[in-house]
Amino acid sequence: MKLLVEGYKYRSDAVKGALKGIEYFESINHEVVVRYVGYLYNPHIGDCVFILPKVLLDDKNLVFGKDPHDLINMDQEGLGLDDAQRGFIYEFAVWIYRTIYVFNQTHPDNEIVLHKRNTTIGADHRHMANTFLEVIMALVDFNRKNQDFFMQIVKNQHSGFNKINWNRTISTSTAIIQNQHPVYLNPVNKKRQINFDEELLILFFSILNHVNAKYGFPVRIPLGFELIKGEQFQRYLDGFGEVRLRQIKYKYFSDKALYLWELCHAFFQHSHNVSIASEMNEYLIASDFEIVFEGIIDDLIGDPEAALPKNLKNQRDGKRVDHLYKDDALTVYGEPNTDAKKIFYIGDSKYYQLLNEIPDDSVYKQYTYARNLIQWNMDIFRNPKPDELHWQQEIEKSIDMKTEGYNIVPNFFISARMAPNLSYDDNIFETAKRVKTHMQCHFENRLFDRDTLLISHYDVNFLYIISLYSRDNDAEKAEWKTKVRAMFREQIRNMLQARFSFYAMKPKRIGEAETFLKENFQDVLGKVSRPYLDEQCYSLALEQYVDEPDDSETVKATKAEKRAANDALRYRLEEVFYVESIKLGENPTEKLAQYSILPSYITKRESKKGVLMVMMENYKDRHKFFLGSGVIAIGLKDSEDSQLIIDNLSSIGYLLFHTRKDEGQHLFSVMQVSRPMLLSEIGEVYPNVKTGIKYIIVNFNNDFELMANNIHSKLISYNPKTRYDSQYTTIDLLAGS
Repeated sequence: MKLLVEGYKYRSDAVKGALKGIEYFESINHEVVVRYVGYLYNPHIGDCVFILPKVLLDDKNLVFGKDPHDLINMDQEGLGLDDAQRGFIYEFAVWIYRTIYVFNQTHPDNEIVLHKRNTTIGADHRHMANTFLEVIMALVDFNRKNQDFFMQIVKNQHSGFNKINWNRTISTSTAIIQNQHPVYLNPVNKKRQINFDEELLILFFSILNHVNAKYGFPVRIPLGFELIKGEQFQRYLDGFGEVRLRQIKYKYFSDKALYLWELCHAFFQHSHNVSIASEMNEYLIASDFEIVFEGIIDDLIGDPEAALPKNLKNQRDGKRVDHLYKDDALTVYGEPNTDAKKIFYIGDSKYYQLLNEIPDDSVYKQYTYARNLIQWNMDIFRNPKPDELHWQQEIEKSIDMKTEGYNIVPNFFISARMAPNLSYDDNIFETAKRVKTHMQCHFENRLFDRDTLLISHYDVNFLYIISLYSRDNDAEKAEWKTKVRAMFREQIRNMLQARFSFYAMKPKRIGEAETFLKENFQDVLGKVSRPYLDEQCYSLALEQYVDEPDDSETVKATKAEKRAANDALRYRLEEVFYVESIKLGENPTEKLAQYSILPSYITKRESKKGVLMVMMENYKDRHKFFLGSGVIAIGLKDSEDSQLIIDNLSSIGYLLFHTRKDEGQHLFSVMQVSRPMLLSEIGEVYPNVKTGIKYIIVNFNNDFELMANNIHSKLISYNPKTRYDSQYTTIDLLAGS
């Protein structure tokens, strides 16, 4: 066996033997690069050549730590590979053969797979070394050509079975005479002996059953054989199969039975590295394995093209989306709802050598796919064509017209990797730490914006997906598709929640939310949307601006300002919304169930004439603790003044720091006042006193200070015992009007 690796640059003198008479390679500056993947028999050297995918290479362009040049002649001794590594390569070649075979069967019009087969297998297996794949192919070929032989053996072995053995019956039993005729109550049947022809067939068909279940090779197994399966067959693979075949070898004399024995013995002899005679003229190779990989992923996660809208996968601008499927939106909560409207997920598979990054042009193409998808969605709701009307019932609308917030478009890359332990287990997806999330936006901190596009990146265990694809079992693939789509949705949610804080909101009063959103449209655009099934529930997404270890002081200061701005917006929203922190996938209705929407009333900001008066004699020293953030916690005591403040929270439009004199007055416009809470609940917000029973958090506009020349805090009466307590009044009373 000759082993080559796709895309590796070989010295021309090193591969001239393996590639003798073959044209499937490129020669560049005394180096040879094979662009194909697959299996071929080279009659010029009388040996098979396997070209394996470049995912076999590690980040140093080595295979199991070996230079690929040293592994060209796999059958020679002294390669430095242990039995497990050598066995892996032989079995990996089987999976690649099956992968290309299944792809060629399911994509009959493809132009990348070259396939020709003309095989004759001889009986003497000693004169030529072969591979595990060739043994399997020989077993499958023998089964295909000898169905009559099998049926004849079965017929012969069962003829006469259960007939009465009269000689033994008469000699060992006592007859009862009835109507002058002997009657034997316990006749002796012919005893069935162990039949070694049938035992050989059981072993043969058990091997075929194993080959079909594990690798997907199509086989035909007659009924009536009790096959060896599971742990019992594993015992045969572990050595008992070879032992048992040697024990019964002397029972066979016909050429076919002997050849069948040799094939079974060859399979069990080493299980991977075996030898049989072969004269083969076959090749099954793919000229662009990236297309095969794309076909695998699309079959395993995507929707069939016939089930997708026209011009959505093959887009009008000539671009083709690799993978597209309908699934629940990222904000959908609970179990998947088959009746709910869906959104489209966009995927792109990249078959790259380990540690290579996604190129920029692929990233920008992926952004374009998302933009085209959004535009298609808007078109079918605005000016649908007759054959597109049904999509309005199946697909969520891209935009919420009340907030002009756009749905998040799930977008991701999938690239191949080899599991570190060379496992074929279903430990398949994980966020690719080596590639950061790609993000493009026109305006930052606007997740629900048409131009905010994010792309996540995942690695797939190459070994698992080719094994699943090669078996070509529809039930297994359907089960895995459901599982992996749910995993994608959860992974993308995790990626978003690492970048944004999400809140569920419900209006406090009927009509007030609409008024607030209109008046503050520019501030909430792209941050607020209604993606939930419950249209009374809104979603707020704010970028987290997390400090990184390598951030400069300037960058940290900028992020701090942006976080403060987010807090200010949230406080303002709390004037008209009930706001609760939420995770994507949680039920917003349950989160907000404790709150009721009250009857509507109109309260315009300019009509809020209430003033919260805060006594602060040392304002000059203390303002640095709260003025920069524009947030302060005001302590309330158990007094009439404090109760008056609580009763008029919704009317407070101004915040006045004073000393009961005209001098030292500082007036600000209030944007939001929270509900009363305990000191332990206010977090890091600066309190004006630490003796309050309850506190309200006041968010005020710190961009500029209002003129206080015409107001007079001394006009407001007070009780000497509560001289330093906060009070509520109106701007008119302060002005003396």
